[in-house]
Amino acid sequence: MSLPSKAIDRLFDRLTATYGNEWINRWQGLDGQAVKSLWAHELSAYTNRLEALAWALENLPPRAPNVIEFKNLCRQAPAPEVPQLPQPKADPERLKQELSKLGEIRAKAVASTTVDHKAWARRIVGRFDAGDKVNPTTLRFAREALRIHLAPEGEV
Repeated sequence: MSLPSKAIDRLFDRLTATYGNEWINRWQGLDGQAVKSLWAHELSAYTNRLEALAWALENLPPRAPNVIEFKNLCRQAPAPEVPQLPQPKADPERLKQELSKLGEIRAKAVASTTVDHKAWARRIVGRFDAGDKVNPTTLRFAREALRIHLAPEGEV
């Protein structure tokens, strides 16, 4: 959706008043509607942020900008302030009590979910000890995981 033609007309009026002949001569020999249509399309991102256009108009360069330069000016506009929610008001004593409950819950969860992360290594070493043939690299990795000293060269 392009910028409304009314906004473009006002923008061009302001730029004409600011730059005078420099602005008018820039478009000499071109179709005025086509130029305005291009500007409306290029500035379409600011349809809901007209304050960026206003900021750009207040911070114009000394020479008349083209559409790309004006668009870059609009990008430099400060972001609008967004209202923030107020800081939550919590009773410090109640907060302390609730957090202490979480500590108990966390301790129970950790105690009930003990996982042996080296079970794979124990299975491999167990298979080797039982006499199964195990790839030497796999056995080495399992022993390293369990921090077992490597077997002498001929043992594997």
